Amino acid sequence: MTTTTQTPLVHSYLYLRRAIGLIGLALPIVLIVGKQVVQGGDLIGSLSGYYYSDLGNVFVGAMCAVGVFLLAYYGHDFIDNVASTVAGLGAIGLALFPTTPDRDVSSWDRTSGVLHLVFAAVFFLMLAYFCLRLFPHDGEQPPGTGVVYRVCGVVILAALVLIALTSWLRLVPEWHPALWLESAAVWAFGVAWLVKGQTLTPKSVP
Repeated sequence: MTTTTQTPLVHSYLYLRRAIGLIGLALPIVLIVGKQVVQGGDLIGSLSGYYYSDLGNVFVGAMCAVGVFLLAYYGHDFIDNVASTVAGLGAIGLALFPTTPDRDVSSWDRTSGVLHLVFAAVFFLMLAYFCLRLFPHDGEQPPGTGVVYRVCGVVILAALVLIALTSWLRLVPEWHPALWLESAAVWAFGVAWLVKGQTLTPKSVP
């Protein structure tokens, strides 16, 4: 393959990575601020809960877009491709199966809520895997980026653990811990993909 053929292909992958990263960075802000502007009222306890707000279509559309981008993404090897496919299916699944609502809960709502948690766990665990295992070792970018990826991966995993703990122990529910922890995980995911798209690439240390 010639260089002239490779350049558009490289650019398309960079744009794809940047699109995934930008959606990750923008989604919590758009949902939280947008709901307050459009609908008002109190904060919702989680990002997934915004499905039931006036911004529900934004949540579903953003997660489906991320899922499609991940399904279309081809990495360096078979494992890379499997991870992106699983992550993409997780993103689409958590969008199509909403979390359990706060009131008027039906048996289907409970089933959907369980499926939502499964797809969400798969999605975030695959994102952490990208950050901790795949991105730092693909040899694409200069030294220094590996640290950024690992920090993002640790933030994602720490957020998942803290979400489980605060939910189980019912800690400070008035602070909406799941909402902010989920936002932190999504922001970390966004930063990692923007770095991967060479938008936020740190300068290498001489």
